[in-house]
Amino acid sequence: MTSVKFLADKKGLYGFEISGHSSLNCDDYEGKLVCAAVSSAAYMAANTVTEIIGDSAEAEVSEAKMLFKVSSPSAASIKVLEGLRLHLNGLSQQYSNNIKIHGGAKHVKD
Repeated sequence: MTSVKFLADKKGLYGFEISGHSSLNCDDYEGKLVCAAVSSAAYMAANTVTEIIGDSAEAEVSEAKMLFKVSSPSAASIKVLEGLRLHLNGLSQQYSNNIKIHGGAKHVKD
C-alpha cells in the first residue's frame, strides 16, 4: 500500500510525504501501474516547483519513500501541490487497495 501524506499550514499546501509500495507482488500489474503513476506525478510536481517556478525545497528520496517540503511556497507552488493532491485523490478513488491519501487540510507547519 502506498501512503501519501500532504503537508499544509494556514497558507496552504507546502509539501508531501509518500511511502510504501502499491505492489509487493511481482505479478501485480495494477499495483505496479499505480506505483509508477504516483512516482511520476510526484517527481513532476517537485521538478515544476523547483526548476520551473524556482521555489526552494527540501527533498529526500530513498527506497519506497519521498519527502518534499517547499521552504516558502509561492502561490504557484501551492497550486502545483493542489494539482498533485487532486490527481492522487483520483488515483486513490480508482485504486483504493493500492493508495491512501492523508492530510492536506489545515495542518500546522513544522
